[in-house]
Amino acid sequence: MTAQTAVAPARRPRGFNLEKWGWVFMRASGVLLVVLIFGHLFVNLMVGEGIHALDFAFIAGKFATPFWQWWDVLMLWLALIHGGNGMRTIVNDYVTHEGARKALVAAIGLAVALLIVLGTLVVFTFDPCAGVFGTFENPDSALFEVCQAAAN
Repeated sequence: MTAQTAVAPARRPRGFNLEKWGWVFMRASGVLLVVLIFGHLFVNLMVGEGIHALDFAFIAGKFATPFWQWWDVLMLWLALIHGGNGMRTIVNDYVTHEGARKALVAAIGLAVALLIVLGTLVVFTFDPCAGVFGTFENPDSALFEVCQAAAN
C-alpha cells in the first residue's frame, strides 16, 4: 500500500486585484446611486410645485447651494465611473483581439474622464447671470432683477 501525498493548492500572488475591487465598487456605487437618483428625482419632481417648477431659475437656485452641487457631482462621478466600469467589463468579456480590447478600454476611460471633468466644471462654475446682460439683455427675464441686484 502506498501513501498518496496531497498537493497543496497553488497560491495566488498577493497584491491589488482590480477585478475584485471593481466588483466591490459596482455593488457599493449601485446602492449609493439608487439613493442619490431617487433623492434627485423626488426633490425635482415631487417637492413644491413638482415638475411645473422645473425651469432655469430652479436649476440656478439648486446650483447656488454647495449641498446640491456636491449631491449632483457625486451622482455624476458615481454614475460615470459605474457605467465605465460596466462597459470595461463587457469589453473584457466579449472582445477577443488584444489590441482592440486595449483600444476600447482606453477610449472608455478617456470618455469617462472627459465627461467627469466637463460635468464637474459645469456644476461648480455655473453662473445664472452669464447670459442676462449683454447682447441678449432682457429686462422682462425673471433673473434680470436678481442679477442686476447682485451686480451692484
